[in-house]
Amino acid sequence: MKDREMDVSRSLLMGILNVTPDSFYDGGHHDSLSAACKRAEAMVAEGADLIDIGGESTRPGSEGISEPEERRRVVPLIRELSSLGVPLSIDTSKPGVAEAALEAGAV
Repeated sequence: MKDREMDVSRSLLMGILNVTPDSFYDGGHHDSLSAACKRAEAMVAEGADLIDIGGESTRPGSEGISEPEERRRVVPLIRELSSLGVPLSIDTSKPGVAEAALEAGAV
């Protein structure tokens, strides 16, 4: 992953961080930058080896969002979290969001 190496001889723990107001996973509790950063820091402190960031809800019945809106939700967070020292992945179906996430520091 870019210039990082990961020890894959053991199971890795991935923290899931949804930054959506309507997440079925966490109830939309991390949709502000500060709340999401605090949660990510807690996940790392609790042992997360990497963090997966999602900016669009995929719960049944949810409405899709535009690519610019999804980028607005995830890119500033990825930039902010890149100093945590753990790999950040992006959960998206949009190529433009994936590209912007990689440019911001996701792997």
